[in-house]
Amino acid sequence: MGALDEGHFCSELENGVKLGCIDLSVDDEPETIAIEDAVKVLMQGLGEDVNREGLKKTPLRVAKALREGTKGYRQKVKDIVQGALFPEAGLDNAVGHAGGAGGLVVVRDLDLFSYCESCMLPFQVKCHVGYVPSGQRVVGLSKLSRVADMFGKRLQEPQRLADELCSALHHGIKPAGVAVMLQCSHIHFPSLESAILDSNHQGWVKLLVSSGSGVFENESADIWADFLSLLKFRGIDVNKTCLRDSSDWCPSRSSGSGNAVIKVESANQGMITAVTSILRSLGEDPLRKELVGTPARFVKWLMNFQNCNLDMKLNGFVSARVDPLHPNGDSCKEKQIHSELNLSLWSQCEHHLLPFYGVVHIGYMCAEGSIPIGKSLLQSIVCFYGFKLQVQERLTRQIAETVSSLSDGDVIIVVEANHTCMISRGIEKFGSSTATIAVLGQFSTDPAARAKFLQSLPNNAISGP
Repeated sequence: MGALDEGHFCSELENGVKLGCIDLSVDDEPETIAIEDAVKVLMQGLGEDVNREGLKKTPLRVAKALREGTKGYRQKVKDIVQGALFPEAGLDNAVGHAGGAGGLVVVRDLDLFSYCESCMLPFQVKCHVGYVPSGQRVVGLSKLSRVADMFGKRLQEPQRLADELCSALHHGIKPAGVAVMLQCSHIHFPSLESAILDSNHQGWVKLLVSSGSGVFENESADIWADFLSLLKFRGIDVNKTCLRDSSDWCPSRSSGSGNAVIKVESANQGMITAVTSILRSLGEDPLRKELVGTPARFVKWLMNFQNCNLDMKLNGFVSARVDPLHPNGDSCKEKQIHSELNLSLWSQCEHHLLPFYGVVHIGYMCAEGSIPIGKSLLQSIVCFYGFKLQVQERLTRQIAETVSSLSDGDVIIVVEANHTCMISRGIEKFGSSTATIAVLGQFSTDPAARAKFLQSLPNNAISGP
């Protein structure tokens, strides 16, 4: 069917030849090996067995993802822009601006990601760049995207990212002016307790930042109004982005987190040293003032997924529940489908140590007139299995098996999730989501029952940036 010859494919894998954008030789570089060793320390600090199937290659996967996500440190603007400036005439004997002499050029909706320098979690960026050509020359439009990507693939904070991108483009292409506007979204991961108790947890912090040079230095200039108008008429409403102080936009730096970080520093010094080693291997200076507290903040977040005996806690939670599905011992009544939709899910991918988030939809059969399982209990089950190193397929099965033990065994589970590993690695598939399903009992043999439940699922259930 036109697929790559299997023998040739295996040969390329074994010999380390590039496949697409993947350079397999990076595995043996000293920086990769150093990050692998540090990740093993972090996993052991979580109580995980680094030799467990599914985790054996996690240190290498994490190392490669981090190096891919910070490759901007190893790139230079001049190497990108050089040779991409093209002659283009302006207006001939006319009053106005156009072409290579003053005509505004705007590139919208560049999807980027970057790693937050405060907590090392990836954040998403919608980038808009404008420039006013001068000297009767223009730059290849793809270069704007590549320069933006270069600065994004570093440890960053939004305002500095905007300023660095603006300055680099101004010096690289020498226009009359450059405008940069970034709509940034940072995941706000809850603690286990707040995930269970706070149904209104806001999962994203949003920030709008801008930077201008040359004719864009004055924010009140008419050229800024033109730039914003060219964004707005295509449906880009920058006013919907929350305006916040860039210096404290990361949730890990919010008020009240200081004491928790101090406790982490005293209890997990080996893990903090490992994260410091990772920063150094990525080409950063761990002593840079913005990074001094980053290792402790990252470890504090990572400890949410410590392999403690959550199963025992869950069993205690469940065992205290008297079986409500047959309050009168009558199991012969007609069964009905009960459902709880849009239960919040927060978890951590065990393959890349990156978060994934979404919703869980639960359906189960119970006899008419019986008391359904409480929503709070179902949300607790989702949280107990979510706050571990996980894969979505296993998570779906575990939730199904547990709900089955609380009901008559007729259960359907649908998990919808966005995985940050889908944007913070080479594939960069923004907006993609993954759905998994588990069916037990009657739902596995009754297509009509499955269809009825699936048709009840809401549209756009996942709350993303």
